[in-house]
Formats: sequence, structure tokens, C-alpha cells
Amino acid sequence: MGLVLTFNKGHLRVSNIHKIYYEAFGNPNGIPVLFLHGGPGAGFSSFHKKIFCVKKHKVIFFDQRGSGKSLPLAELKQNKTSDLLKDIEKLRKHLKIDKWYIFGGSWGSTLAILYGIANPNRCLGFILRGIFLGTKTEIDWFLYGMKSFFPEAHNNFTRKIPSKEQNDILDWYYKNLNQSDLKVVYKLASDWNSYESSCSTLKYIERKMSGEQSLAIARIESHYFVNNCFIKDGFILKNVHKVSKIPCHVIQGRHDIICPPENAYKLSKIWSESSLKMVEEGAHSGFEDCMFKQIQESIDYIIIDTSR
Repeated sequence: MGLVLTFNKGHLRVSNIHKIYYEAFGNPNGIPVLFLHGGPGAGFSSFHKKIFCVKKHKVIFFDQRGSGKSLPLAELKQNKTSDLLKDIEKLRKHLKIDKWYIFGGSWGSTLAILYGIANPNRCLGFILRGIFLGTKTEIDWFLYGMKSFFPEAHNNFTRKIPSKEQNDILDWYYKNLNQSDLKVVYKLASDWNSYESSCSTLKYIERKMSGEQSLAIARIESHYFVNNCFIKDGFILKNVHKVSKIPCHVIQGRHDIICPPENAYKLSKIWSESSLKMVEEGAHSGFEDCMFKQIQESIDYIIIDTSR
């Protein structure tokens, strides 16, 4: 009989509106690792499971509020950063895990650091990819700055916006992604995700997703961005000292346009127990071979090193 990789799964009610979907994967007696997906709104995928060693790791995946298989899909009510952090603790207690390693990429890195700041005694170590600190500067870069590197993609992203509203791309998308005409909404969600996807790799990798998945990412991302990710500007760097004694591997693509390397560098300089691996051929996506390989190496290194 083959190894049963997913040994526990289901929906956990976290509010009167939301139920989050989770899966416990790998070795039931293995080293616990929490996986935090990006977006916000992206959900986890079967590809993410390939990162981990099923014989050594007990990996907890979950779809954040409104994402993936969590219910209701693309729901914005009761969906802010503090809610997600509470959900992580509810899930930890539900699964009876005392402490775990935290993996997070992109928005997942933001959530991982914030969770660590709030719950340092529950964290054994961190593996973080494509650092995003949740600042207004980074949001503005996504909306306007990336145009310098991907002008064609940015033109496709903004071509439907009336000229008088071009100076507030986010507000226009946020309003229109929440209108009643679903045909229009799905098309706009596709435009939002095409922009992000085409800027995330050096060699374009087509990622097919359903209209519902696309909507969840675009609607939830715009919701978080219009609210500055529900994080006080500069909060993470000011509070990193609360986790700086916990081991951390930071993995950053040298050519990451979505989350430029300067933030990974800043973080590593003030996180005393961190190491920064700059992947010279890498961009933002963890799906590219060079990034994928480095993620696996970092996971093995930090878990083996701190588990001795």
C-alpha cells in the first residue's frame, strides 16, 4: 500500500461567515511546517506540496479567508490581516501542534513575519521567499512602478481605465471588481491576474486558473491593497526584533520585479539570526526551477540545523 500523503483535511469554522479549508500533508509524526500562500487570495496548490519531503515533514496547508476551497469564496467581509493571524492560531490549536516552522512566499512572507511577531513562542524557524513588507510604497510600485520593466503588461492592465481615473488605478479596479455584472468582473479579474503573472517570471509560465480563482485573487488583493494591507506603515521592520533570535532563511530572486530585492536585504540586515540567499537567475515566482531548488535546500537546511 502506498503512502497516504494527505492524512487530515476539512473545513474549520473561524467566524460566523468564514470556514477555512486545510490539509495536513506528509508524515503525521514528522516535523510540523505551516505553509502560508501568497496573494492575498491565491490559495495553495498541489504544486506547493512538491516542495516538501513527505517522509520528514508534517505540512499544514490552508486557504486563507475567501481563497481556494475556503468558504465563502472571494468574501471580503471579516477579511483583514488580523483575522488571518487569528485563524492561524485557531488552526494550530485545532491540530494540537505546539510549535512549527513557518514557510511563506510573497504575501505569505508578510503573514509569516506578522504571525511570528505576535506569537514568537510558537515559531521554530522561518523560510521566507520574495519578501513583501505590506507598505504603501510596495503597493504603489505594483500599480505604477513595474511599468518601467513591463510596459506592455501594464498597458494591458490599465487600458480599460478612463484617462481621468488613470491616476488611481487601485480605486478603479476595487470599485469595478465589486460591481454586480459578473461578466465584466471576471474579465477584469483576468486582466489583474495576467498583469501579475506576466511580471512574476523571467520566462513566462502560463498558469491556468478558473474564473472563480481569478476573481478571488483580484478582489481580495485589491481589498487588501486599498486598505494598505491593514498594516501600519513600517510596522514589520519596527517589530522584527521580536523574532530576530529565531532562525530564518530569506530567499530572494535577483530579478524579482513584483517584490524588489531591497526589502529582503533590509529585513536580513536587522534579523540577526537570518541568512539571505539571493538567487541570481530568479524572479518572483517560486515555480521557476532555480527558485524551487533553493526553496527546497533552505527548508532542508534550516529544519535539519535547528532540529539537532
